[in-house]
Amino acid sequence: MEALSIEGAWTFTPQLRGDDRGTFLEAFRGSEFAADLGYRLEVAQVNVSVSRRGVIRGIHYSDVPPGQAKYVTCVRGAVLDAVVDLRSGSPSFGKWEAVHLDEDRRTAVFLAEGLGHGFMALTDDATVLYMCSTPYAPGREHGVNPLDPAIGIDWPLDGIDGGPVLSAKDVEAPALDEALRAGQLPRYQDCAAYAGKLRGQAR
Repeated sequence: MEALSIEGAWTFTPQLRGDDRGTFLEAFRGSEFAADLGYRLEVAQVNVSVSRRGVIRGIHYSDVPPGQAKYVTCVRGAVLDAVVDLRSGSPSFGKWEAVHLDEDRRTAVFLAEGLGHGFMALTDDATVLYMCSTPYAPGREHGVNPLDPAIGIDWPLDGIDGGPVLSAKDVEAPALDEALRAGQLPRYQDCAAYAGKLRGQAR
């Protein structure tokens, strides 16, 4: 696991083993994850989404505690995966970092509870698989607008006829400052306390 610039966000690029039959890789190893992060990822749900080129999904997050950590990889095509620090009070609040995920390198992104997540499909039939630490809970799921200029994610929109495709929910999602003023965002201290609790339980 390699840490990104946002606390709580990591990447993992597996070693690919290929021969005349095809390719084998270990997409996730719980022991290595625990060694780097200090606790095991408990998987409560696995989601798969398929998107056509130009679709943007996100930026989504959940209330903390318990929040929802995600381990995300692209198993077909390619996406630009974005992590946004939505934790009010965080030293890197509002900062984003993007990682290219595709079917060739099979890099994965892990984001801890409280971080925002979204991605843009760079190819048709871009298929994203993500393991989640908690099941879907509609009342605890929220979002901020992925096109919010205050966040300024550099989505690769050149050549996308008609602009990006978003769900009605994501179009109507509040801007970052609106969500902050409304008290909707996770608090950094709550996220840090929850991460500490997970590490304590792992000892």
